[in-house]
Amino acid sequence: MGLLDELKQRILIADGAMGTLLYSHGVDRCFEELNLSNPDEIVHIHEAYIAAGADVIQTNTYGANYVKLARYGLQDDVPAINRAAVKLAKQAANGRAYVLGTIGGLRTLNKSVVPLDEVKRTFREQLFVLLAEGVDGVLLETYYDLEELETVLAIARKETDLPIIAHVSLHEVGVLQDGTPLADALSRLEALGADVVGLNCRLGPHYMIQSLEEVPLPNRAFLSAYPNASLPDYRDGRLVYETNAEYFEEAAKAFRDQGVRLIGGCCGTTPKHIEAMAKALADRTPVTEKTVKRRTASVSVQADRPAPTPLPELARTRRSVIVELDPPKKLGIDKFLAGAKALHDAGIDALTLADNSLATPRISNAAVATIVKERLGVRPLVHITCRDRNLIGLQSHLMGLHTLGITDVLAITGDPSKIGDFPGATSVYDVSSFDLIRLISQFNEGLSYSGKPLGQKTNFSIGAAFNPNVRHLDKAVERMEKKIQCGAHYFLTQPVYSEEKIVQIYEATKHLATPIYIGIMPLVSARNAEFLHHEVPGITLSDEIRARMAACGSDPVEAAREGIAIAKSLIDAAFDLFNGIYLITPFLRYDMTVELVRYIHEKEAAAKERKVVHG
Repeated sequence: MGLLDELKQRILIADGAMGTLLYSHGVDRCFEELNLSNPDEIVHIHEAYIAAGADVIQTNTYGANYVKLARYGLQDDVPAINRAAVKLAKQAANGRAYVLGTIGGLRTLNKSVVPLDEVKRTFREQLFVLLAEGVDGVLLETYYDLEELETVLAIARKETDLPIIAHVSLHEVGVLQDGTPLADALSRLEALGADVVGLNCRLGPHYMIQSLEEVPLPNRAFLSAYPNASLPDYRDGRLVYETNAEYFEEAAKAFRDQGVRLIGGCCGTTPKHIEAMAKALADRTPVTEKTVKRRTASVSVQADRPAPTPLPELARTRRSVIVELDPPKKLGIDKFLAGAKALHDAGIDALTLADNSLATPRISNAAVATIVKERLGVRPLVHITCRDRNLIGLQSHLMGLHTLGITDVLAITGDPSKIGDFPGATSVYDVSSFDLIRLISQFNEGLSYSGKPLGQKTNFSIGAAFNPNVRHLDKAVERMEKKIQCGAHYFLTQPVYSEEKIVQIYEATKHLATPIYIGIMPLVSARNAEFLHHEVPGITLSDEIRARMAACGSDPVEAAREGIAIAKSLIDAAFDLFNGIYLITPFLRYDMTVELVRYIHEKEAAAKERKVVHG
């Protein structure tokens, strides 16, 4: 009788954590390598779980893939480590338990860290070794990213007819990290050919049971659950799990009530936990019917705040000018406020505030945004980088901006820390700019990153960055299109210093309905021009412009005058092609951007007058 035949008739008990026991024995290195260097220890743990009542054990191969083993310099040992793992598990089982070949997920939050092509290559390498060694089934576990799990499941189903168990992991009750309800995710996995679908890791029994309450019994597959022992505590540099084994005895009965037919343990569980569950489910009788709970999240829309016309709508209907004025590097904002007021008086639509541009510490742009909004009536557009905040901090920041009534944001990757004043500082990058745009879009639906209801829907107008100063403009446009799919409402470009480039941008993007604000930053000196051209990522100056600035010599007045003239010619080139103009203020020289704002408005007034005369 095979594994699936037994699951049709009774509940099976699986094993618990391998890493937890190794960790408790003082092992603090690559657990999978022990398949080669200390095989007796691995066999002993397998045997302990079987003695505790496990009908199913898994190979010690959760992280035995190229990507994870490369961290220890063991990437060339993938085949040997996986072969040894299967042999050790089969030796311990000795016909008394089924052996599942385990393959763990690679992706966590930032999908770009491990592209799908690498996921596929790495997965195939490990899968083929496990299958060749004669496992009884395949266990895909700890997959936070549903796209990754669906991808590898499809590969595995094509390569084998053996039973496949597919496990997702949750940050929040009942939903995956992309907001997909658990019931929908498990249904999709069943449709792709998984024989057993369920959960493992991250959640203890309480929240895992609560999550399964919303999941109906599958049509063909069986349900499984491998809960953690509890939430871990951190003591004296070590992770400690507190839950006692008796708690798992009661939890096992609740899992059976939710239709689970394969139940084991994950982080923090030991043979004692497995023994308790085996005792609780001695009769092994599964349920064939269950009542599914339906939870509805209450999300309200804030109606008491009059929202300004979104910037993309302004750029669709009329000339729109926004200006960037970096928050100060030093304490004291009097000069900054004077500049913000002058720009506001000149008639800008919004003041954009960079988020520690060039990885240099500045006064918080959220603080400055609140001040200019409340004191001056200026509309702030707050930049948000992926560099300085982890996923917790990003969500907290977004909730704070919403609470402050700030609705305009620009989602960008952010310059890496190594180019700034503190090159030893950590660049976080939990998410990419694409992920950040998706996150903000999800906030607009009233959901956190993990799909947890926020209680209210935000109303963010989402800007995104577009760098046209690249060799292959078509590739940059493809990135734009991807950002639009993620939820971007409009774009701000890097500073452009070529009239021909402005025309090229128009031709390359005219098929897009999403508004674009063309970036223009006046130059202040030849030295400034050379620095921007040679040292600032994403900015390129033409030889002609560099020569014009060099001709000004060391005369600051003449250099500023020439910088303004160049900027005006760029505005002229963009004027009939783009409604949106994005002026970047150099070195708090707001007098220069004020002049350019007035120039744009004068051109607009003259164009309207000509239209009236000729109309």
